[in-house]
Amino acid sequence: MSTTATRGTSGPARRRNQRGPAAARPAGAPTPVRRPLPPHIVFAERLLAVLSGERPVHWMLGQTVGEAYDQLIGLAPTTPLRARGARPVIRRCGCFPLRPGVIEAFASIGAGDQVRAMAFRLEQGTDRRWRCAAVELGGERL
Repeated sequence: MSTTATRGTSGPARRRNQRGPAAARPAGAPTPVRRPLPPHIVFAERLLAVLSGERPVHWMLGQTVGEAYDQLIGLAPTTPLRARGARPVIRRCGCFPLRPGVIEAFASIGAGDQVRAMAFRLEQGTDRRWRCAAVELGGERL
């Protein structure tokens, strides 16, 4: 009797490559569609990068309208969202649509024990791109 005949289907399972993309979904399964992030979350991340000193202010030049760029120029040199030791992260982010093409958004930024509030306005241009129109920072939460 051969060893394959005695094993049948109860033999040891074959090892599969768990790191490749094919292992993440069954063969023939459709590729999941990645939806773009909502604009208020995208801009919260962008503003955090500038106001924590991770990115320069001019990085936001084409993504702002009106007074927003001037506000960033005034805020950024002091890196108000930078914290010692801990990298700042967005804890919560939400928005309120005021009218079509205009969003008022907020985010709470945490870094260690420090929590800061950030509010900003987004406006959608005729080219359908969102741009930041205003930025405000709040103080520390007590």
